[in-house]
This record gives sequence, structure tokens and C-alpha cells, in this order.
Amino acid sequence: MPLPAPPTFYQQQMDQLRTTVYPPPEQVARVRRAKQFMERQFSERILLDALCREAFLSKFHFLRLFKRLYGQTPYQYLTSVRIQQAKLRLRQGQPARAVCFAVGFDSVGSFTTLFRKMTGTTPGTFQRRHAQKSNFQERS
Repeated sequence: MPLPAPPTFYQQQMDQLRTTVYPPPEQVARVRRAKQFMERQFSERILLDALCREAFLSKFHFLRLFKRLYGQTPYQYLTSVRIQQAKLRLRQGQPARAVCFAVGFDSVGSFTTLFRKMTGTTPGTFQRRHAQKSNFQERS
């Protein structure tokens, strides 16, 4: 039985390019698992070390791969999940201060700042606007 021919220079370059452009599927699955962990545990304090352990990757590789796959850092993604959850709770009429801590923020100030940065309005104003829309819809 003849031995397979060694890979050509072109094949070697293509293999290297493929792994550079497309991360291995098992690494993608690991990062996805860490992303799902953030979605489930958004209200908890989540450290980068915990995410890296969840993905079985080094910090550097995890951060680089997460950004490449999702277009934002893990911190940015977690913040957006928390703000989306906060918007849902504010629409339900929960007090802004309670929402702040329920979705994983440590201080009302940082919550308000990030909420305003991401939505263009403060949590209180967001809630009042939503309440006004809801009152208007009930009257119609």
C-alpha cells in the first residue's frame, strides 16, 4: 500500500489560512457555551476567569475568539443582555432600583449610565414612557 504524498506547500498554506479564518468547530462550541452561561447567569457576578474555564480556553484566545464570533467583547455582550432584561422588567413596572440589582449591576449609578448609553434615556424615563404608551393603548 503506497504512502500518501506529503502535503504540498499550497495545501499547507491553505490549511493554515483555514484555521486562521475559521476557528475549529470545537472552539466555537466552547465559546457558544460560555455565551449561553452569560445568558443564564446574567444576574450574577461573572468573571472573565469563569468564562474562560467554561470555554476551556486561555483569556487571550477566549477574548479574541468571542469578539471574532459575536462582534463584541464578552463584557459588552453581558451588558447588552443585562440592559435587555432591565427593559423587560421596567416595562413590567418594577422599580428601577430593584431592577438594577436584579439584573446584575452593583450600583444604581453605573446601571443608569450604561442604560442611558445603550438606550438614549434613563431607566426612569424609559419606564414612564412605556407606562404612558401602555395607558394610551388601554384607553383606545
